[in-house]
Amino acid sequence: MGKPKHYLDIVIVKEKLSTGRPVFVAHCTSLGITSQGSTVEDATKNIKEAIDLYLEECPEKVEEVTSESPPTFSFVEV
Repeated sequence: MGKPKHYLDIVIVKEKLSTGRPVFVAHCTSLGITSQGSTVEDATKNIKEAIDLYLEECPEKVEEVTSESPPTFSFVEV
């Protein structure tokens, strides 16, 4: 039997570096961890790697912040 799956909230936004080059910033809202990548896919891969490394160091956090089902997100236009 494999390792149990856990779901964490992440938000990815497109920003611009000071050079004007676009970058995708991924933020894990549950843990306060941020990473980035040149594409959404890269940002997703990098934040997942950062989360894995963080949870290796702080395994007790996994029970505090995860759920057994994916979170639901919504958008609001203002």
